[in-house]
Amino acid sequence: MTNRTIQMDERLQGYVFAHSVRDTDVKRRLREVTASLSESGMQIAPEQGQLMALLVELIGARRIIEVGTFTGYSALCMAEAMPADGTLICCDLSEEWTGIARQFWREAGIEERIDLRLGPALETLDALLAQGLEGQLDMAFIDADKLNYSHYFERCLRLLRPGGLMLFDNTLWGGHVADPDDQEAATQAIRALNDGLLEDDRVTLSLVPIGDGLTLVRKRASKPLR
Repeated sequence: MTNRTIQMDERLQGYVFAHSVRDTDVKRRLREVTASLSESGMQIAPEQGQLMALLVELIGARRIIEVGTFTGYSALCMAEAMPADGTLICCDLSEEWTGIARQFWREAGIEERIDLRLGPALETLDALLAQGLEGQLDMAFIDADKLNYSHYFERCLRLLRPGGLMLFDNTLWGGHVADPDDQEAATQAIRALNDGLLEDDRVTLSLVPIGDGLTLVRKRASKPLR
């Protein structure tokens, strides 16, 4: 197989950033604060945030759910791209991390668009389905515990409208998904998701080698849910 994806060194990565990311002071400072945390590797790349904001605009997303918010950078990117009356439901467990997020959402003037729900994400997703939101959401971004990725997929697929878009982060998992010697539980869970999505006729998909791998999944209108 011919490798047609250009290899990114630091210089070229800098060029991509300089010619793609429309940065703001709030976003830059949020990245700096997050970089000081031991868990800083959980934050998405700025160019990925830029792509996600573009996708929000492309599909005209007004209702979005995010599973795994961390310090709020991805939510900030998406919420800024939404209309003023849009709603982004953010699911996370950490008051500490989302406390940082709230501060920067407030500074960016988009805090009112965000509905932060602290607690296990599967419970939040089930509650949304019970509230009658099945088929009502435009977009979902999943970037939480990898062992539950397949469970998040099934619930978010029900919540999405036909033609809605789902994004999964970390689907290349630092390259570990292609290493047969890596049998860690998280690696196996991501492999299972990737394998399952490829064969799932309810969706169309593309795995994009940006950041740590971003899989885009569009819910088809013509296929019934299982």
